[in-house]
Amino acid sequence: MADERAVVIGAGIGGLVAALRLAAAGLPVTVLEKAAAPGGKMRRVQAGPLAVEAGPTVFTMRWVFEEIFSECGADLGARVALAPTAVLARHAWNAGERLDLFADPARSEAAIADFADAREAEGFRQFRARAAEIYRTLEEPFIRGQRPSPVDLALRAGPSGLPGLLRIQPFTTLWAALAEHFRDPRLRQLFGRYATYCGSSPFSAPATLMLVAHVEMEGVWTVAGGLSGLAAAVAGLAAERGAELRYGTGVDRIVVEGGRVTGVALETGERLPATRVVVNADAAALADGLFGREAARTVDRVPAGERSLSAVTFAAAGSPEGFGLVRHNVFFSGDYAAEFADLRAGRLPRDPTVYVCAQDREDDGVPSRSPEALLCLVNAPAGGATLSREEIARCHDTMSRRLAACGLTIPETARTVTGPAEFAALFPATGGALYGRASHGWMASFRRPGARTRLPGLYLAGGSIHPGPGVPMAAQSGRLAAASVLRDLGST
Repeated sequence: MADERAVVIGAGIGGLVAALRLAAAGLPVTVLEKAAAPGGKMRRVQAGPLAVEAGPTVFTMRWVFEEIFSECGADLGARVALAPTAVLARHAWNAGERLDLFADPARSEAAIADFADAREAEGFRQFRARAAEIYRTLEEPFIRGQRPSPVDLALRAGPSGLPGLLRIQPFTTLWAALAEHFRDPRLRQLFGRYATYCGSSPFSAPATLMLVAHVEMEGVWTVAGGLSGLAAAVAGLAAERGAELRYGTGVDRIVVEGGRVTGVALETGERLPATRVVVNADAAALADGLFGREAARTVDRVPAGERSLSAVTFAAAGSPEGFGLVRHNVFFSGDYAAEFADLRAGRLPRDPTVYVCAQDREDDGVPSRSPEALLCLVNAPAGGATLSREEIARCHDTMSRRLAACGLTIPETARTVTGPAEFAALFPATGGALYGRASHGWMASFRRPGARTRLPGLYLAGGSIHPGPGVPMAAQSGRLAAASVLRDLGST
């Protein structure tokens, strides 16, 4: 590998993991990041005196990072302080309608029986078993493997595995599949929300997304310093293994000569030679030509109508009153179908479901400071149009009404708002879509690009790349990209 050099564009978690794995394997690696710190969507924003985690807040699939750190000669637990949560999330509909889900499935079953009835608790048991089966069916060939086609997936499963593939209901919507387990519409709403973890609608996403429920019920951890702290830990380990990380460095284009990648041209005019380039950016940025015309030909455009959801987030310093928050809280709209009809029509929901992350609370619900750091999120359509001050105020009002219906008010001392236009500026060419292509229809997951591209020397990583969005899946994409680079180096 003496003449080989790698450049990673973007220090999101996918790019950081790719750089870490390549550096640990002895390949010279430079990471280029236009922001001032690593993390990408795993970022913090200021709300008055408080720094609020304004990106992903739920940490699952711990094994992904344990394996990555171990492969690079380090111990995750020694570098990142993780604590398991007993309460996965608190859910509310209206005043007095509240349901907690727990890491202990028996406690969740008992809570569902008290909230609804014994029949729904039995439905939950069956749902858990189905979600676990879907996960087991897809972990090796899909989550851990390079992007398969539907035919590849069937061939990998083999004759003995085909019944399992059919049982995961790829042609059934998540919402329809949930009706097989739950009569109570509130429980269908609760578990249907897992589709939004990848920016999708439960009315259009496939039933295979039930695996998200299994992943969460397998364990949720809090991360000391937040998930932006996890990104910093991965970046630090990559630097220890020899990677050079350059922040505040914008890329102009990927240099292509003789039909293959030969370097990266920076906005400053500097050119870095490279035989391998990993792009950790939304695939839409590549397809739109933001890294040059030659690189744009390697991936397909994502039609605007197939983008995932965006969001409006309110990072706040506040003092909640009237409702006992835990770290993760969901306040459901009165009409889920109407909420997603609004989103499909390209408008903010008139009655939104609201996620509130109380970042200074643990399972006991007692904040460690006051005012405390809060992230409030409502789903929004992608498109990138700037919301007017009046539209933001109206969004905050509808959100506050939904919280008040459940008994919660949040007096704020400071607030920072991020909407689709701001997300589009942070992540160009996305229109503010936070998860790449929406997971609508059984073929959507197979349309995500894989690690390898049609251009020799160019590889992809990130949440819009296989195996999909979310911190562990994006990390896995970086791992797959690095594996592809190393395998290709070995073959040459």
